[in-house]
Amino acid sequence: MTPLVFTTAAYQYLGAAMCSLAGWQPGEVDRKTFPDGELYQRVATECADRDVVLVGGTIDEDNTLELYDLACGLVEHGCYRLTIVVPFYGYSTMERAVRSGEVVTAKTRARMLSSIPLASRGTQVFLLDLHVSAIAHYFEGGIRPVHVYGKALVLDAARRLGGDDFVLACTDAGRAKWVESLANDLGVDAAFVYKRRVDGNRTEVTGVSAQVAGKRVVIYDDMIRTGGSLINAAAAYRDAGAAAIAAIATHGVLPGDSIERLRGSGLFGTIVVSDSHPRANALRGDFLQVDSVAGLLITHLKENR
Repeated sequence: MTPLVFTTAAYQYLGAAMCSLAGWQPGEVDRKTFPDGELYQRVATECADRDVVLVGGTIDEDNTLELYDLACGLVEHGCYRLTIVVPFYGYSTMERAVRSGEVVTAKTRARMLSSIPLASRGTQVFLLDLHVSAIAHYFEGGIRPVHVYGKALVLDAARRLGGDDFVLACTDAGRAKWVESLANDLGVDAAFVYKRRVDGNRTEVTGVSAQVAGKRVVIYDDMIRTGGSLINAAAAYRDAGAAAIAAIATHGVLPGDSIERLRGSGLFGTIVVSDSHPRANALRGDFLQVDSVAGLLITHLKENR
């Protein structure tokens, strides 16, 4: 049976793209906000005995609760299978405790989502390019997490930006193994920067691992938030002689004036992100190109049905 696709309000654009590409049926949700801020949701398309896909990201607390409430409602109204697609799983800042007493929010939110009632034929949660892959193991009980890697999107964007001869780089040594794997697939050299911590809040770049002089450099990171690390790395590659610099990230969070800071740095010709976060989708333009994850998600959903 054709899946029935519901979304949270912020991810309607992605649900529509998935339905258009796959020929799946969109589901309707009636929403309104009460005067005290409470969100009202009603599943307006009959979902009993249906294979249901729910698309929604944990981009903030309100969206996380909206996703949770809607998922619970879909199971309670009889969907026989529920697949929750989370294009962007937030809370990656607190994915582990560093100091005594810290709350690991990535784990507590996964535990909360794990409490969604199980559909009769099972519940899965698809998570795209997690900042730390171990987050998938924070889900508990009968819910089955599936970590979807956006490698195909990154490779396509890198070829488009870099052409036939470029260096694939990363912002720090922590991403070196992943970038090296991508570079091997592309048949290009990999590079990363060395960093030294100055104090609790600042780091400085002390070197570059590969020869980039006169070459086009494409920097990959899984996520761009404020862009500070990306700007610092790009400056190091520029100082090492890079002829041109572009950047790729799966998730473009880009709060506040982040995109203006990146553009104003003068370091980048183009930045490419996916539409896994609605903020990136809203900021798309000549400088910020946005590739859709709809096709990638559909492929993985079909493989896991």
